[in-house]
Amino acid sequence: MTQSALTPADLRLLAVAGGAAPSLHNSQPWRFRPTPDGRGVEVHADQGRAVPLADASGAALHIAAGAALFNLRVAGVRLGRAAAVRLLPDPADPQLLAVLELSGPAETAETAETAETAETAGVGGAGPFGRDLYPAIAERRSSRRPFTEQGVPEAVTAELVAAAGEEGVALAVLGEAAVRRVLAVTTEAEDRIAHDPARQAETRSWLRPDAGADASAPAAVDGLPYAVLGPQDHDARVPTREYAGRPPHHEGPLQPSERFEALPRLCTLSTPGDGPADWLRAGQALERVWLLATVHGLRLTVWHQPVEWPDLRWRLRDPADGPRHVQLVLRLGYGPGGAATPRRPVEDVLDL
Repeated sequence: MTQSALTPADLRLLAVAGGAAPSLHNSQPWRFRPTPDGRGVEVHADQGRAVPLADASGAALHIAAGAALFNLRVAGVRLGRAAAVRLLPDPADPQLLAVLELSGPAETAETAETAETAETAGVGGAGPFGRDLYPAIAERRSSRRPFTEQGVPEAVTAELVAAAGEEGVALAVLGEAAVRRVLAVTTEAEDRIAHDPARQAETRSWLRPDAGADASAPAAVDGLPYAVLGPQDHDARVPTREYAGRPPHHEGPLQPSERFEALPRLCTLSTPGDGPADWLRAGQALERVWLLATVHGLRLTVWHQPVEWPDLRWRLRDPADGPRHVQLVLRLGYGPGGAATPRRPVEDVLDL
């Protein structure tokens, strides 16, 4: 049975879910638009929110849009609609990154007439993802704080690996030797960034004063409040990004260092190709893994620094894996949750 057109409430629910996706520096480089028949959503790139030095290829922008697309898919199930995705549907319009068709009924959910009834009735359930991931969209956070030494159960790790595989992306859980190699590469990347004034300025342009720090400043709708940045590792083993720069040029409050885990648990997300469609799939896999990790009580940090330099990015890969392309490094574990980041209003990202 073909579903009716999406209502304004449906579209708002979808846009809120899509807009909650992760993005480099919380730049939120996306716009959503109903399809001409009103039964789906188009995902467009917002190039005005690109981060050109840290993301010269545009991969991070596409990964962010892919993560937003996955959230739209999850929200579609919440509305009782089956999702069909077309990536890069119009070669003449490279800014149209994906079309999500929501014209069919979801397999395991009843049709909801409005977003409000979907919320109150609890429509959605596990759907095609094995678990109900919709609540995790609002709960997902980046955590840049130390994690505990508690191990991640093998069954949970296997579930995360399988989730990425469902999106056509490989999630590799790294052994000790590979972790130490990636740590060295990421440390080198972070050092390069710290000595590049242009990149430092670009990063700092996405910092936002914390609420109440500057009463005259408008409320932030994007970027990174100081509260989400996290401390540096006291023992300099875990190379966290120095968003605010190194002293004496550090901006914002200087947090005391803390001791991080002795050997972080790291994973890589990699794809067989390295073009826009691969990046969009990597973004969907990232968000699927992240939401599932959130359901399991796990925290996650994305390390983007080493993929910003082509020579360092190539050193991330394991030659035994063949000619795959590492898109992101993920740090995974148990620990404190991160603070929420600001989000653009629905009116700014949804074109009706």
